[in-house]
Amino acid sequence: MAPRKSLTLDPSLSAQVDIAVSHLSRGGVVAIPTDTLYGLAASAVDPEAVARVFGIKGRPGGMAMPVLLADPQDLDLYATDVSEVARELANRFWPGPLSLVLKRSEAMPDAATAGRDTVALRVPDHPVPRAIARRLGAPITGTSANPSGQPAATTAAKVREQLGNAVDLVVDAGESPIGESSTILDVTGPSLVALRVGAVSVADISDATGMPVAIP
Repeated sequence: MAPRKSLTLDPSLSAQVDIAVSHLSRGGVVAIPTDTLYGLAASAVDPEAVARVFGIKGRPGGMAMPVLLADPQDLDLYATDVSEVARELANRFWPGPLSLVLKRSEAMPDAATAGRDTVALRVPDHPVPRAIARRLGAPITGTSANPSGQPAATTAAKVREQLGNAVDLVVDAGESPIGESSTILDVTGPSLVALRVGAVSVADISDATGMPVAIP
């Protein structure tokens, strides 16, 4: 296994990350920048914190949440039965805007998965969420930082405008560089199924795997 690479943060941003981790370790919810959009972060293994995220968004309880990992090496901690194709995709697109739906391991509780036996995992290409998950020692939720049905936020100012004081902290690292949702790809079966097409195109996935991608 390759060693974990260091994550470079300027001092002011590193201080914000430390405060965010302090909140999350106590069951808090913070809004954070990612490579795609601003997201609502809570410890994905803390059911009460995850429930707060559902409440803040007004998200239906039956909808699973994407989960962000600190490093690609964490894949096997929270997923099981990972196919070679899934590993190829992780190697090709992580860190990056591709969420892989995989069978969850016993380390991933029901809360973020809405009781399903699968979980959508991603390693974002942004140092803030990765540093938070690494310092917290747990994966974090990665749902967008906006009320359900409202436009996604790409800046801290937009998060504050839409959510006000509903979160414990907004980490401000400027505008999200991609500004588009991740692509969500189900890799649990014999074929690849794009549940949401976002920043990674179906063509790119097909090129990387040599397999067609179904779109429901």
